[in-house]
Amino acid sequence: MADLMERLSLNQITTEKWSLKEAVDGCVRAEIPWISIWRHKIAEIGLQESKRIVKDAGLNVSSICRGGMFPAPTAKEREERLDDNRRAVEEAAELGTDTLVLVCGPSPDRDIDTARNYVEEGIEKLVPFAQSHGVKLGIEPLHPMYAADRSVINTLGQANTIAEKYSPEQVGVVVDVFHVWWDPELYQQIERAAGRIVGFHVSDWIVPVPDIFKGRGMMGDGVIEINRMRQAVEQAGYHGPIEVEIINQAIWDRPGDEVLREIKERFSKHV
Repeated sequence: MADLMERLSLNQITTEKWSLKEAVDGCVRAEIPWISIWRHKIAEIGLQESKRIVKDAGLNVSSICRGGMFPAPTAKEREERLDDNRRAVEEAAELGTDTLVLVCGPSPDRDIDTARNYVEEGIEKLVPFAQSHGVKLGIEPLHPMYAADRSVINTLGQANTIAEKYSPEQVGVVVDVFHVWWDPELYQQIERAAGRIVGFHVSDWIVPVPDIFKGRGMMGDGVIEINRMRQAVEQAGYHGPIEVEIINQAIWDRPGDEVLREIKERFSKHV
């Protein structure tokens, strides 16, 4: 378990009320060795200050969240989104992580097939730039309930199909238990993803779900077979950081240090 705890990463959205500095300091106090940084937190203080804070604390950055959001109604808007993704790649490289998590984006006009094509086109255009910066694109499939507002890539199978067009050094997949636990093809698709899993995120699916967006639970409070999934991604070759990513207003409203203590307890017991 000691080795597993060395892989623990705080996905910054779990302590949304904390600034980057507060989150970094919290990780240091809690002896959490990794952090996943959200771009809106970088924007608050700037890239160079963000880099300084993380470097001075001695933390490792597991990923940057997020790139993606490729579909848009016009070619001009799609190009603007691609430019934003290029900035995200630069931020990832500057902060010392090789993983940019992609939340691929919803359909802008009730045409889900075209939106999925836009996602594939956006990734194709971004790959050379990302590779030149040493950054892998991690396609994160989102639960189907997010297809209308966050992502039209909703299964690990879809993500694998896109990723397989590229080398594992260019494009991989992110397995988030909250988004994929329900999939009857899950373990088959994890096996298919062998060698190109670039991230593993944990939380839990609580019943009833209190909110579509802010509805994730602490590990052990729900129905997900987290430990089984962790073993499956390891069998598929992933032994990198494990991000605790919990989007939940009740957890956001608690003192951050208290949340980090509970994360460590639940992580050791359920992951």
